[in-house]
Amino acid sequence: MGETRIRLAQLHSMVVDALCAHGADADKADLVAKALVAAEADGLPGHGLSRLVSYCAQLASGKIDGQAAPTASQVAEAAIIVDAKYGFAYPAVDLAIEKLVALTPKTGIALAAITHSHHCGAAGYHVEALARQDLVGLMFANTPKAIAPWGGTKGVFGTNPIAFAAPRVQKEPLVIDLSLSKVARGKILVAHQQGQSIPGDWALDSRGKPTENPAAALSGTMLPIGEAKGTALALMVEILAAALTASRFGSEASSFFSPDGSPPGVGQLLIAIAPDPVSNNHFETRLEDLIEAILSQRNTRLPGDRRLGLRKQVARKGIILTDRQYKQIVSLGHPKQ
Repeated sequence: MGETRIRLAQLHSMVVDALCAHGADADKADLVAKALVAAEADGLPGHGLSRLVSYCAQLASGKIDGQAAPTASQVAEAAIIVDAKYGFAYPAVDLAIEKLVALTPKTGIALAAITHSHHCGAAGYHVEALARQDLVGLMFANTPKAIAPWGGTKGVFGTNPIAFAAPRVQKEPLVIDLSLSKVARGKILVAHQQGQSIPGDWALDSRGKPTENPAAALSGTMLPIGEAKGTALALMVEILAAALTASRFGSEASSFFSPDGSPPGVGQLLIAIAPDPVSNNHFETRLEDLIEAILSQRNTRLPGDRRLGLRKQVARKGIILTDRQYKQIVSLGHPKQ
């Protein structure tokens, strides 16, 4: 199988073309493309180009409103509601971040509840944007059902990612991003697309049996991190991201992958904290003290170190696509009439 090395700017343009060709507004497509290309550059293909085919199919079917412009309303001194209007999540999250960056320095802490939303990609991407504005960021997102209650066999909770980011002095932000399944569901999607098997401890099939078949895993349930503790955390995220935002629970939401059905209508919750007032301006030094204690031990690293290394390498050299990936993206940008 051949390969093509491509610069990130060119890849971004190709993704924008593909989305616009299927009905997305150019400004919305630009935000989606930035997130997908950033995920690919960070070594997170499950939230990167692997999503493009399903995004385009959902645009074409109307499951994603590619023209939707999110709106924001301030409902309390430190609380914002953002309505994604069944469009892409990325413009809604971008609007939420813009409002939080303006509001949080005045209130010390603020939150944005996003409703009528869709797949938000790598949650760490969004909280990193808050950290680059000298804010501590938290994000909770619910997703279509994928995890059964502990002891159960039917999915109720999504993989429900949690992300955290903190600013550092003259260094890249510290970003922690994890899904509450053993692996992100996107990894199983990538394995399915590439015709590969998966480890037997990632997921269960529809009968509740461990499976190495990604197709069976996608129609079954994901195993949570930490067993019963993982499902407790998934429940917490459902409450914060869906109940608190008046969005659909994972058990009510349609698939992020299929063009069929109504929009998923899931939710996301973003929390931003101005660290200096509550720490009496000691946050930066205390954080560095903690990081030094971690890195002073051999064989340790910070979350995200691998991601940052890949990001720098790809920024210099571009990204490698298989011939199949390259041709697929080009064809999506020039659909047959």
